[in-house]
Amino acid sequence: MSEFDPLAMVKRFQTRAESVKRRPIPPVGPDRGRFIEQAQVDFQDYAMLGDAEVSMDNGVIVLRIDLRAKP
Repeated sequence: MSEFDPLAMVKRFQTRAESVKRRPIPPVGPDRGRFIEQAQVDFQDYAMLGDAEVSMDNGVIVLRIDLRAKP
């Protein structure tokens, strides 16, 4: 098994966030609203993890996500 690459993991989350943006949205019906809500949550989660500063500390992955407003 290859060594874990935390930077590659963050890159995968960045790719997933972009994929959420490109998902086709159902045209009509009750599923459309639920789909849009889930896509917003998915994008937020993936984007936050994709923006994380990542490090390994004694075998523990550490993700730092700054949620402070940017000037």
